[in-house]
Amino acid sequence: MRILCGVATFLAASHSVVVVVVAAAEAPQQRQHMAWPSAEPASANQKLPSHRQPKYRPDRKRANAVKQAFRISWDGYYKHAFPHDSLRPVSNSFEDDRNGWGASAVDAFSTALIMGEHKIIDQILRYIPDINFNHTDSEVSLFETTIRYLGGLLSAYDLLTGPLKPRFDYSTHQTSLILHQAVRLADNLKVAFDTPTGIPDNDLFFSPPRKKGSTSNGLATAGTLVLEWTRLSDLTGDPQYARLAQKAEKYLLHPKNPAMGEPFPGLLGSSLNLDTGLFEDGAGGWGGGTDSFYEYLIKMYLYDPSRFSVYRDRWVLAADSSIRYLTSHPTTRPDLTFLAMWRNRTLHYFSEHLACFSGGNFILGGLTLDSPAYLGLGLDLVAGCRATYTGTLTGIGPEIFQWQDNTAPLNASNNSPPPTHQKLMYSRAGFWVTNGGYQLRPEVIESYYYAYRATGNQKYQEWVWEAFLAVNATCRVGSGYSSLMDVNLPEGGGWTDFQESFWFAEVMKYAYLVFAEEAPWQVKAGLENRFVFNTEAHPIRVAGGREKYGGWRG
Repeated sequence: MRILCGVATFLAASHSVVVVVVAAAEAPQQRQHMAWPSAEPASANQKLPSHRQPKYRPDRKRANAVKQAFRISWDGYYKHAFPHDSLRPVSNSFEDDRNGWGASAVDAFSTALIMGEHKIIDQILRYIPDINFNHTDSEVSLFETTIRYLGGLLSAYDLLTGPLKPRFDYSTHQTSLILHQAVRLADNLKVAFDTPTGIPDNDLFFSPPRKKGSTSNGLATAGTLVLEWTRLSDLTGDPQYARLAQKAEKYLLHPKNPAMGEPFPGLLGSSLNLDTGLFEDGAGGWGGGTDSFYEYLIKMYLYDPSRFSVYRDRWVLAADSSIRYLTSHPTTRPDLTFLAMWRNRTLHYFSEHLACFSGGNFILGGLTLDSPAYLGLGLDLVAGCRATYTGTLTGIGPEIFQWQDNTAPLNASNNSPPPTHQKLMYSRAGFWVTNGGYQLRPEVIESYYYAYRATGNQKYQEWVWEAFLAVNATCRVGSGYSSLMDVNLPEGGGWTDFQESFWFAEVMKYAYLVFAEEAPWQVKAGLENRFVFNTEAHPIRVAGGREKYGGWRG
């Protein structure tokens, strides 16, 4: 998930189509409302359950079609942009938006490994040792660098020294260089934690490494480091990385000023002071700027239940408060379910593409804690986010959308009706568009993936396929795929001429996995999980693997 500072700031203050090798998609199914049962949340002390696995139905033709899109994206990047960060597919040029270290190559690494794309893997593996993580001319984001670069390197190392080791003939020296580069990068980043509280400064400069001097940090940017930094310690045996990230996390797990920073139990504000550790506001949501903090709470428990039970407890608090306070239904489509944003204890009925990860996160929490309530809400949120796709002209969901809640007072200052020119859309779709951009985001397809893995229901494969075809039809241009100006205009309103690195890491990976064969990195409904995905969709091996037992336990 990517943060979106604009939403947090608002709350705090107030074409050509790729040739697909399968038949055209069937007509989209009508949405069937899946009511989540009334059930008490899972006990915070219960053990991980053991469920029967659903029956999955791999589809090789569709999986290959996604691989074809991945190859097109990579070939364009490799020809016109490598080793820079990102491809501009319309102008066949590049942009160094992530410090010039080859963000698209590192983000593509784990996806190429999972797909078995040998040529691409070789190209990336040869490049990794050459990255100069000691130097960049641009400002460094601790958060973005952690989830993309550090997460991508750790994931590749976990895959190549784990389940993929027998498949690829790479030497121990070659794979060890991946971990070496991860350590080198973290050693340059760790200056960020040198603050009075240990809450990191997200904004850094290198050559030499130093802080920018920020006075605050965001919930997501401070709270989405702990998985990658803990994993690095577990692999190297050096505890300093885990200690740094976990010390910062304590201010989020135990807010010092909950009257401001925790408006609802477990639901927090969006900004913390680096000197005092106090929250500076009470605004937030499951969207940009705060999203992946909540995501990592349950994922840390899945990574190691013995060490991270407090993270589980805080996720349960947040999930229960979301069910009690945030669930919302549009006046024109009460069958749809969204999660509201908040400023203090006032709700605001808008959401965003980024927040659509929440369906998958609730599903994962429901499986992990054996809770029908969490699982059911997650499936409802998935269906609600699908409606934002089927309700637009392109069949792709918008960056930000809004609705009028059906229980809050109508026309209240926080529950306004749609503008005149969008009333027809709202009456039909249950939402209206406030920002129609599409930045090649993965969150809706990501949640479809979790829904499919939890249930085995083939309709979620169909939903992925219809989304994949819609993106193919509109975003495919020039030498790759581009973000769009407005999903509710013909041809997406035009292209921004930018192919995000997380297109490789997330959209391509989740779209592929829903059609792929069983593998150790696939999410298991029975929770025999060997990997957990970081927020950039890089699979990280769960604790209890090689670092503790001396070898991959296949």
